[in-house]
Amino acid sequence: MTELDRLLLEADATPLVGWDLSCSGRIATTATPWNFEAEVDRHARRSPDMLDMGTGGGEWLSRLAFRPPRTVATEGWAPNVGIARERLAPLGVEVVEVEGADDNAAQVQGEEDQARLPFADASFHLVVNRHESFVASDVHRILATGGRFVTQQVASDFNADCYALLDLPMPGSLRWQLDTAVDQITRSGLSVTHGEEGAEVLSFDDVGAFAWYLKHVPYVCPEFTIDGCRVALERLHLRIQGHGPLTMRQKLFWLDAVKPAAA
Repeated sequence: MTELDRLLLEADATPLVGWDLSCSGRIATTATPWNFEAEVDRHARRSPDMLDMGTGGGEWLSRLAFRPPRTVATEGWAPNVGIARERLAPLGVEVVEVEGADDNAAQVQGEEDQARLPFADASFHLVVNRHESFVASDVHRILATGGRFVTQQVASDFNADCYALLDLPMPGSLRWQLDTAVDQITRSGLSVTHGEEGAEVLSFDDVGAFAWYLKHVPYVCPEFTIDGCRVALERLHLRIQGHGPLTMRQKLFWLDAVKPAAA
């Protein structure tokens, strides 16, 4: 068995547990130009409560240096709910299973009543969202007056580098960028106070880690299969052997918005 065969067999057989995408340390991610955790921490220390939308397995939330006395998390993917509860319950965080919202880029103005969050109006003073779809009008509903929404989102063309590495044509997609997010959020009645675009860089130590990542994060490249992309993976394996880890940018943006007092 060749080294390439071994790496790809291992990638196919190794499960994803929770939302730990490090592949046992073989995938590294550089920091974005902003520090999202620091932004959340700054607001969390001044808030009596916080909702974390789309907590995954609770990995990110559990690492925060500070969580308000009442912190709640939601998760829409059933296999992650139990993992998140096991991780977050000892920290005093309730995990609520919810129906995930449609992708923001596909939402139609006036038809956003789906996936209503199971919380009363004005339930939270801080709502945090990291890479999760959301219905802006519902975020507005559950925020108290003066409450804040802080989100980091994946841009619609975030995966352009991946398609280039695999030599695949980039598919057409609905546009989701900072300006479109600002438009949705503003229409909901929230006031955007800050926004920024940038990218994180993923580094893969070997082609097996790259294949494992694409298998377990299928929205990056829905067309990817290990067998179907074998030729490209062989080429990338040789590239890594000759030049070191493979890198791939993923475009992101973040913004901060508040719920103003009613006019």
